[in-house]
Amino acid sequence: MDFLLALWGNTILVSAAFGWCSAQIIKTILHAIISKAFNAERLVGAGGMPSSHSATVCALSTSAILVYGVGSPVFAVCAILAFICMYDAMGVRRETGNQAQVINKMIESFQRMSDETMSDEEKLKEFIGHTPLQVLVGAILGIIVALLVCGLRGIAFTY
Repeated sequence: MDFLLALWGNTILVSAAFGWCSAQIIKTILHAIISKAFNAERLVGAGGMPSSHSATVCALSTSAILVYGVGSPVFAVCAILAFICMYDAMGVRRETGNQAQVINKMIESFQRMSDETMSDEEKLKEFIGHTPLQVLVGAILGIIVALLVCGLRGIAFTY
């Protein structure tokens, strides 16, 4: 029980977790509205609007500033992690998703010629990376979540 209380008392961890959860829920709702169908995989899947990766690391970094200050080693590690994660989401992971779309279309073309079909489970995942807008919205969401979590816990920026 002490372990769970210690986890719940870790403001930085709680902020990051709520950042991720809020982004995943928003992403699922937006996807359901646009596609007019609920897809439970969106609750845990990568890609889409807003970026849950960005929301998580920005909530982490923002709460680290509020708890430990800008000059702390904790914030330094969180900030570098955030930049790497967001850069990767817009770069390598986004290109991987674009390549998956092209490969899936090529396979579908080949299958039409051979009368074979590919199941949805066999297709490559196309929702992997993020556009710059998705990353930006995720980052803003993460900052807002951290400000709310820290504010509710009575933590204010004093440095």
